[in-house]
Amino acid sequence: MSDLTTRDEGATPDHGHSAPEGVNPDDLARPLYEGPGALPAADIPHRPRRSDFDPKAARRAERQVSSLFLLSGLMVVLFIVAYIAISPQAEVYVPLFGVIGAQNFALGLTFGLAIFCIGAGAIQWAKKLMPDVEVVQERHPLASTPHEDVEAEEQYERGKEESGFAQYRTIRRTLITAMVLFPLPLIVLLRDLWSPRGGSLTASPSEFLSTTAWVEGMPIVTDGTYQKLRPEEIPVGGLVSALPEDINEIQEAEHNLNARGKAAIILVRMEPDEIRSQQGEGWDYQGILAYSKICTHVGCPIALYEHRTHHLLCPCHQSTFDLADAGNVIFGPAARRMPQLPIGVNEEGFLVAKAPFAEPVGPSFWERG
Repeated sequence: MSDLTTRDEGATPDHGHSAPEGVNPDDLARPLYEGPGALPAADIPHRPRRSDFDPKAARRAERQVSSLFLLSGLMVVLFIVAYIAISPQAEVYVPLFGVIGAQNFALGLTFGLAIFCIGAGAIQWAKKLMPDVEVVQERHPLASTPHEDVEAEEQYERGKEESGFAQYRTIRRTLITAMVLFPLPLIVLLRDLWSPRGGSLTASPSEFLSTTAWVEGMPIVTDGTYQKLRPEEIPVGGLVSALPEDINEIQEAEHNLNARGKAAIILVRMEPDEIRSQQGEGWDYQGILAYSKICTHVGCPIALYEHRTHHLLCPCHQSTFDLADAGNVIFGPAARRMPQLPIGVNEEGFLVAKAPFAEPVGPSFWERG
């Protein structure tokens, strides 16, 4: 520990005395530096704060700190009320930001103010009520001597006593109240880790995450233009990002992008004789293969395809999959192969899904092997 010495040895706040002799209370707000010729900080005489000698100022500071802690607790309560009472679909106009989600705005505002009030209260407490003692730390070897260890312990006990934690009961109680309430928003937000589809509580997270919008006969459309695809439109070596035809209707009904994220696929075309294996017999169409676009490691979208080797590379953690060999992992941290979607053509000659994914898409989790 360091060898600490103070410029005002033994100085402690004394709220029962008047201003020190020779100090004008009206001069306390004057800046310590007045021009380029001012003395360096080490040579400037120490000036006490008003709360050091004015009991009214000390009590006023105590009320300010306590009010900030109480306001923090109130913001936490309002956070929970907003989370319960405001619909996730509600919107509100905010200057400079336009129309945004009313619930997100209320949650961010209340939780941000809760954090700010605790920090502001602690700063106000330290600036106006804790001992105003300047400390000089001399350079010394990093290793502490037994004497310094004992002195550090004594300084800790002294600091604990001088902080006023035991003296200012109102501050202590309001701070404890604010700190107890502060974690509640984090606990409340855990509810959003699972939001059942359509408000139903019957489907488990595993069931929900393991199903996609792909069904038998669903036309495949391009991502962005939403145009149906014909086999001849995809050249050998080409790659197309695609989605199920009804993805926009599902998004509007669910008010989120969950279905899009799970159903995103890529279509690649290679010569049929280059396909060494598939996840099901005849799941390609004339060399066109459909795979999930979501990496099985942590769920990053993938579209980096090397048509000469037929390797698909994840840009996040470099997991590499061989699309000519059933999408198996050949490198990287991914532990599962890329799920393949069986495809064919309908009577109109457009590419369609012949069945849903046979394996769950996306990364693994505790309920998924």
